[in-house]
Amino acid sequence: MATAAVPDREAGAGLGAELGDVGAEDLRPPDAAASRVERFLDDGSFLELGSARVHRATGFGLERKRVPGDGVVAGTGTLDGRPVHVFAQDRYVLGGSLGEAHADRIADTIGRALRGGTPVVGINDSGGARIQEGVAALDGYGAVFRANVAASGRVPQLSVVLGACAGGAVYSPALMDLTIMSDAATMFLTGPRVVRAVTGEDVDARTLGGPEVHGARTGSAHLLAPDDDAALALAGRVLSYLPSAAWLPAPVVDPVAPAHDDPGASVPRDPRAPYDVRDVIAGVVDGGSFLELQERWARNLVVGFARMEGRSVGVIANQPAWLAGVLDATASEKGARFVRMCDAFGLPLVVLVDVPGFLPGSEQEHGGVIRRGAKLLHAFTSATVPRVSLVLRKAYGGAYIVMNSRSIGADAVLAWPGAELAVLGAEGAADLVFRRELERHPERRDELMTRYREDAMDVGVAAGRGSVSEIIAPEDSREALLGLLRALRDGAPRGFVHDNLPQ
Repeated sequence: MATAAVPDREAGAGLGAELGDVGAEDLRPPDAAASRVERFLDDGSFLELGSARVHRATGFGLERKRVPGDGVVAGTGTLDGRPVHVFAQDRYVLGGSLGEAHADRIADTIGRALRGGTPVVGINDSGGARIQEGVAALDGYGAVFRANVAASGRVPQLSVVLGACAGGAVYSPALMDLTIMSDAATMFLTGPRVVRAVTGEDVDARTLGGPEVHGARTGSAHLLAPDDDAALALAGRVLSYLPSAAWLPAPVVDPVAPAHDDPGASVPRDPRAPYDVRDVIAGVVDGGSFLELQERWARNLVVGFARMEGRSVGVIANQPAWLAGVLDATASEKGARFVRMCDAFGLPLVVLVDVPGFLPGSEQEHGGVIRRGAKLLHAFTSATVPRVSLVLRKAYGGAYIVMNSRSIGADAVLAWPGAELAVLGAEGAADLVFRRELERHPERRDELMTRYREDAMDVGVAAGRGSVSEIIAPEDSREALLGLLRALRDGAPRGFVHDNLPQ
């Protein structure tokens, strides 16, 4: 593919973001985009399509800057033998800016992936819209977004951000299923110069929209990588869990024994004591198969892809090591998007429950915990894939319902001995249920709490009324979950279920 010999950093700009804000100063080979595609795909498999395409714009000197390909490499190839479509923006051609021809090539690639039932991977490195093309550039973004939405929930769409992603460019990653950022990447709607001019705030590009921001504060980045090759490798790993299209099965690999054979070994008996739920996950799923998503954001809920007997599953787990594992507005959104993505692509859901309730307080109420908590409730309730839960220690209040309870359609809910399921924890419940007795006999508080635990909270009570399907020993957890997944595996043939709404 022909490329510009020298970067033209002033030719394009994001919707309010200048190239000077987002362009890196290192000198990479002018074929960086092509090189990235070749490193990502199987050797010799890439077929570029539209490499001769040039823009039609005139004025502002653009008629003298018609470069074949118009600043994007796009086509098809294979990854681990599976067909995949790829596009990669080239910041060394007109700053990687998006104009009409550039956008057409991206939209065509996404559309071709949809027609062929293959994943599509976008490698982003662009200053944004090509200002000199005016409304044609804006309409170009519209065409890309329309293609993203048309493919949503039908074929996997991954965005790998390896450099600048500014202005309108950020919305395509947000519309895709999953975003990976390298350490050199940035994403923001308006660049530092505009922010400084409009608000007076003096901020650099990394502070405004670097990987730390989107990995820990906004949740816009699902995975972070130290460099280009690591980011591309992560994209390949993600695709290994997903089917090529919603109506196809996910890849199956050779089974691997779990990292250890006792998921309960690290779980304290005290329901208030913290522990890392990832130790439990490691004892349930195939060894080394768990890929956690959004690890640094909403850390009170753990989500990620894994395998059980070589087959892909989605794992959702409360994290007692962070905020005691409570649900809050942010964790609810995190969980809802993940559940919806797994449901779109046919991945069964394994839910590990250890939740004391929803986080109380005016900050949560004013932050929309009702509306955002309802997203997780809706995602689980409407999910069509097999979904099984395992209650580890406790499930209280509305969070019990939301975390894939039998009442909202879980195929089965298992629980460990000693687990508690109730409206409130024993202390709070006793204060309400036995209020008058405690006013007269406060010394009986421990006795009444024990009585409430036995009569209302004990897992045996829940099992007796069918809210818990079976009480199992912790060391039997993997086999019990596998037995359920095997029994639920061969349901009705799948087709398109629903799209994958942005978070």
